Amino acid sequence: MDRRGLLGTLAAGGAALAANAPASAAEPPAGPRSVLVYSAVALLEERVPHGTTPYGERFRVPIIGGSFDGPDIKGRILPGGADWQLLRADGYLELVADYYMETDDKVLIKVNNRGLVQTVPGADGKRYAMTTPRFEAPLGKYGWLNQLIFAGTVAPGDGKTPSVRLGIFKLV
Repeated sequence: MDRRGLLGTLAAGGAALAANAPASAAEPPAGPRSVLVYSAVALLEERVPHGTTPYGERFRVPIIGGSFDGPDIKGRILPGGADWQLLRADGYLELVADYYMETDDKVLIKVNNRGLVQTVPGADGKRYAMTTPRFEAPLGKYGWLNQLIFAGTVAPGDGKTPSVRLGIFKLV
């Protein structure tokens, strides 16, 4: 599709949305609702320092395995991925985890999960720890992963082995 065709398609899509808009344009659209896709435990090696940069301290955390389980998808996290981390001067940790999952029926799905974690608890004693995973799944049974927006939570693992617990939700 050339540029003109793409612009025409986008304009048609916008017109279709406007035609289905509620009568009161002053009302904001309804917010998204989250639905659990899966819970996961990612197994990690110790983080490897990569030095201090103008942006903060850089680390790499090798992902060595894990598992995930949800109502419509389950399987294992494959070893070989990494979580690239940047510890900023404000105490927040930027995450970019890049890895593969394998479903129980042997389908490989690429995951790129970006996040932001507050390393020091706030005044309420809680830490902000959210992610925005993006999936690249083969067309077919798990193709729906390519067609939605997702949000995630991240928390420490069980403390026995280096790990994190993830909750992944689709926004509908």
